[in-house]
Parts: sequence; C-alpha cells; structure tokens
Amino acid sequence: MVNDAPVGRRERKKTATRTAILDAATTLFLERGFDAVTVREIADKADVTPKTVFAHFPRKEALVFSAEGEQRDRLVAAVSGRAPGTTVSEALKAHCLAEIALLRTEPMNRILTLVEGTPSLVEYAERMWLRHEDALIAVLTEESGLAEPSMEIRFYARFALQIPLMARQADPESAVEIGFRLLDEGWARYDPTRR
Repeated sequence: MVNDAPVGRRERKKTATRTAILDAATTLFLERGFDAVTVREIADKADVTPKTVFAHFPRKEALVFSAEGEQRDRLVAAVSGRAPGTTVSEALKAHCLAEIALLRTEPMNRILTLVEGTPSLVEYAERMWLRHEDALIAVLTEESGLAEPSMEIRFYARFALQIPLMARQADPESAVEIGFRLLDEGWARYDPTRR
C-alpha cells in the first residue's frame, strides 16, 4: 500500500500538467488561431517546457484532438452496446448524428470553427477519425463470430467512417441519412445480425 501513494501523486501531477497544457493551448488557439500560436507560447502559458508539451502530445495538432481515445470508445460502444434489434448501420447513424449535435454545442462549436478554418487541422481530424477503422473492424468481426475480418467487414467499416467526413461538406443530417441508406443496400446482403 505504501508504494501506491507516490504513483497516485505522480499520476495526479501528470494529469494536472496535461490539463494545464490543454487549457493554455485552447485559450491561445481560440484567441489567435492555430497557425499563429507556437508550442513555445503554449508551454510558457502552461508554465512548462516545450519538451514537456511534446511528452504529452506528439504533435501540435494533437492539442486540439486530445479526446481521440474517448471518441474511439464511443464509436465502439455505439456498435457493441446497441439495443437488441438495432442494426449496425442504425447504431452508427445515430452515433454520427449525436457526434454532430455535440459539435454544435459550446465550446465544441468554437473548436469546430477553428478546425474548419485550418487546413492542417482538417487533414489531421480526417486521419484521426479514420484511425478508428481497426476498432470498428474488430467489434464487427467479434460480433460476426469470425476469427479474422472478412473483406465485407473491412469495406463496410471504411465506407461507414467516410460518411461523417462527407457530411461535413453538406447538410449533415441529410448526408448521414443518405450515406447509410446507400451503404445498407449492399451491406444488408451480408450483415449477419439480420439473419
């Protein structure tokens, strides 16, 4: 038990440092724009060194997308925790619409405006979102009772994750609806949950 106390303090300090860095970065980005802020300025505002910033965040862009793991977990939970009788596409569609609604709330709306106005952040956000493909493939493979993902599962996951990216460029609700309707016309023949 004695050994647990220092680890607890260390973790609390790491969390506090990470929070201070994120708060400093968010404040500066929203005040001046992403490209106008340096890592040195973020470090100074958070009272840490630039090396400490990079110890917590591998790239400057990662400061805007600190909740990537939580986003992946919500995506997986949307599929694995869906109500009985709900198809994968229905669950993913509802999830996408919920995420879009979340982005429209404050302060997320201000972050979304920052991202959409910064090409490097748009590119990073798309790459980050598509990194969830393996997690989606894994949950679909498990649900299908397969040892390895089929090509159908791989295509479905890739296409499903493209839908919210396409929705950014149009009326989001309509685009998500259309995207999943088109995807389902092909997926319905394969979806083992509908058998």
